[in-house]
Amino acid sequence: MNIYIIAVGKLKEKYLKQGIEEYTKRLSSYAKIDIIEVADEKAPEQLSEQQMELVKKKEGERILGKITDDMHVIALAIEGKMMSSEQFAQTLDRLATYGKSKVAFVIGGSLGLSDDVMKRANESLSFSKMTFPHQLMRLILTEQIYRAFRINRGEPYHK
Repeated sequence: MNIYIIAVGKLKEKYLKQGIEEYTKRLSSYAKIDIIEVADEKAPEQLSEQQMELVKKKEGERILGKITDDMHVIALAIEGKMMSSEQFAQTLDRLATYGKSKVAFVIGGSLGLSDDVMKRANESLSFSKMTFPHQLMRLILTEQIYRAFRINRGEPYHK
């Protein structure tokens, strides 16, 4: 399976980079994982609704430019479906079983994802009703993907 994490913005925090590198290394025996960064749109702190939509639209165009027709796209969004780690593992297993060898997870910028990206997504996933920094979501997602592969292989992993 080829897994792509398409994320808005550059990761600057060393501790997050180290955590992601660790899980990416662990995942290498299960799947190929590729993290694709797209530029975030510079915006002032205070934005009107119209300005926010424009920022999301521009970031969304960059995201959509990285998505190919043969990718199964899972958007990370607060309003997405919540699932347990076991259910997430089943989802990845189902995708692999039905020939979806390219799975792209999309993490938006600080304002979220554009409507166009949400329309392209095959499904949306929520990790919590809480809001997390999009940089931290990369680490959480990478860990959960690793956990899912361990679960699917019947290998031990902390509950």
